Amino acid sequence: MADLERPERLQIMLTAEELAAVENWRFEKRMPSRSAAVRELLRRGLAAEGFLMAAQGAKSQDFGILPDSEVSHGAGGD
Repeated sequence: MADLERPERLQIMLTAEELAAVENWRFEKRMPSRSAAVRELLRRGLAAEGFLMAAQGAKSQDFGILPDSEVSHGAGGD
């Protein structure tokens, strides 16, 4: 088997609505694959500034990708 160009795998869990948002963005931007779209979104997120650090004790469920899916203020301000 040939060496993979990207041998590391990242698994995330999304709600149906979150997956639909990623897929809609992917198709609007004509991204060639879901993986390419997620990599581009990660690149943009890592380059972004002006966001707060996660609060101590924040849980994974505190972070959604849609405004309605945010359970609490996991980004730690108020």
